[in-house]
Amino acid sequence: MNDPEIVDLDEENALVGFADNFVRDSRRPACQLYLISPLDVSGAFPDRLARALDAGPVAAFQFRVKDVDQHEAARLAEPLQRICTDREVAFIVNDSISLAKRLGADGVHLGQDDGDPREARSVLGPSAQVGVTCHGSRHLAMEAGEAGADYVAFGAFYPTTTKEARHRAETPLLSWWTTVFEIPCVAIGGITPGNAAPLIAAGADFIAASSAIWGGDEAAAVQAFAEVLKG
Repeated sequence: MNDPEIVDLDEENALVGFADNFVRDSRRPACQLYLISPLDVSGAFPDRLARALDAGPVAAFQFRVKDVDQHEAARLAEPLQRICTDREVAFIVNDSISLAKRLGADGVHLGQDDGDPREARSVLGPSAQVGVTCHGSRHLAMEAGEAGADYVAFGAFYPTTTKEARHRAETPLLSWWTTVFEIPCVAIGGITPGNAAPLIAAGADFIAASSAIWGGDEAAAVQAFAEVLKG
C-alpha cells in the first residue's frame, strides 16, 4: 500500500483544480472557531477559558492535557466542562475515550494511535461527536469517514509550537474534502487571525486554534478570529 502521506503529482494537481474551482455550498454552515486547550490548564486557566468563550462565538473546546493520570485529568477537566456547558460550547476530550466516557463529554478527538471511531461510538453513544486527526491525507480522512467520524481534522497548515508537526497539509485539501464530502473538516496547526482567511476561503468548516488564543490576550484573540470568520 502507498504511504498515505505521499501525494503524487497527479493527485496534487487534482487538489489544485478543486481549489481553483471551489465554491462553498450555500447549505453548508459558515466556518466556526474550535479552541484547543494549552497543556497547562491549572491555576487561573478556568477564568481565562470563561473570558475567551464570552468574547465571541466558539463552537467547541478541546481538553488536551498530557502526562497526568485519569483522576487528575478529570479533576482539571470538570470546571472547564461546566464553563463550556453553561455557554453551550461542545466539550471535546483529546485522545482518551475512557476519560470522555467518565466525564460525559460531548465527544472525543482521536489521533491515529488513539483508538477507532467505531469503538468511540460504541462506548460514548450515538450522540457523541467523534473527530479524527488525518494529517494531510485524503486516504486517512476517507477511512475515518467510513468508520463513522463526525469530523476530520487536517493539518498542520502552518508551523506550530503547540505540538510537534510531523505532517503538513495543503490548503487545496480543504476544498477537495468540502466539495466531495458532507462530513465537516477542521483546519489545525499554527493558525492565527492573520493567516486563517485562506483556510476559511478554501472551505474549512472549523478553524482550530490554541497558541494564538492562549499565548496572549485570549478575549482579544477570539474577537480577532470572529472578525476574520465574518469575512
